[in-house]
Amino acid sequence: MRRYDYWLCSIPGIGNRSIEKLLGRFGSAKDVYTAKDGELAELLKEGQLAEVRNSRRNWIPDKEYGKLKEKGIVFLTREDADYPDRLMMIPDAPYGIFYKGALPSNDILSVAIIGARDCSEYGSYVAGELGRFLGERGVQVISGMARGIDGISQEAALLAGGSTTGVLGCGVDICYPKQNQALYHKILERGCILSSYPPGTLPKAQNFPPRNRIVSGLADAVVVIEARNKSGTLITVDMALEQGKEVYVVPGRITDRLSDGCNGLLKQGAGILLSPEEFLAEIRELWEGNRLPVKIERRNQSVSGMENPKEKSVLLKLPEELQRIYELLDYMPKSVEEIWAKLADGTGISELNIKLMKLCLMDVAVQESNGYFGRKAI
Repeated sequence: MRRYDYWLCSIPGIGNRSIEKLLGRFGSAKDVYTAKDGELAELLKEGQLAEVRNSRRNWIPDKEYGKLKEKGIVFLTREDADYPDRLMMIPDAPYGIFYKGALPSNDILSVAIIGARDCSEYGSYVAGELGRFLGERGVQVISGMARGIDGISQEAALLAGGSTTGVLGCGVDICYPKQNQALYHKILERGCILSSYPPGTLPKAQNFPPRNRIVSGLADAVVVIEARNKSGTLITVDMALEQGKEVYVVPGRITDRLSDGCNGLLKQGAGILLSPEEFLAEIRELWEGNRLPVKIERRNQSVSGMENPKEKSVLLKLPEELQRIYELLDYMPKSVEEIWAKLADGTGISELNIKLMKLCLMDVAVQESNGYFGRKAI
């Protein structure tokens, strides 16, 4: 029941991994809510258990969920069909998201534009021109609504009649930075404000790196316009690369410190954005080529396109004890702990390790690195 999921996603100190463990053990957020302290203590640290106790004392699920709806905030979990398909396919996809406005469409090309907060006039110009160009052509612009490159590109996309999604490192009921108040309201009229943090969450520094994986996760390609070395922008790039996204960079002067991060990415092989027209043509071709129907597994339902008949054949040939484990594997490697949390059938981790190795020996799974397993491409 969604009101209990909302409760679970609102407990301080209970992050994505802890939620996965709890749901893997108890099955539903309602069962977590009614679980005994002794059972919870097997999975949670002492501080986390104290937060759960405190939350259960002060949280009335029906009342709190009613308040959420009164604020016009929509809450979704990965179990919901409306949960964005792009997010479902990234590592560590947030279990719950909150949003206001209209979610970005799964069927329209999306581009994230990111860069320096204290950008140069050149960076400001490029961000505005690229945002306008994409907005005019119906491409969804994704960014963090931050000061500088982010906000400039999003403002330009809206002025051009396009749509944009602002991903926040705070609750969706809080505008951050305050100077983008006007942009915040414009986005709500023709776009989406989204966060994995519950309403009322303040914009703390530790919230932004996890937020960045959602910015890149909602996009088909990421464009970097000005970034210093060791900047938050480069954290987003790392996450985009981990997610298999295309990364493009606007080159800058070698004497400009705002270009150090960008030029470093170019040296590592990032795509070069020299003109919006050429960039969009390349990205659209890649996007259309990769838009194959995919099977997205949710906890209680499956949204399916064309299933791979070879995978189905493999599944039928496997011993029954290995079939469920194979189903939980993906081409993006998962840790044994992640697989164990979703298996939730009483199998121990040591026993699961042995079964995963059996799948590897049967040549239907691969061990990518120590403790990470994925399906073998067929």
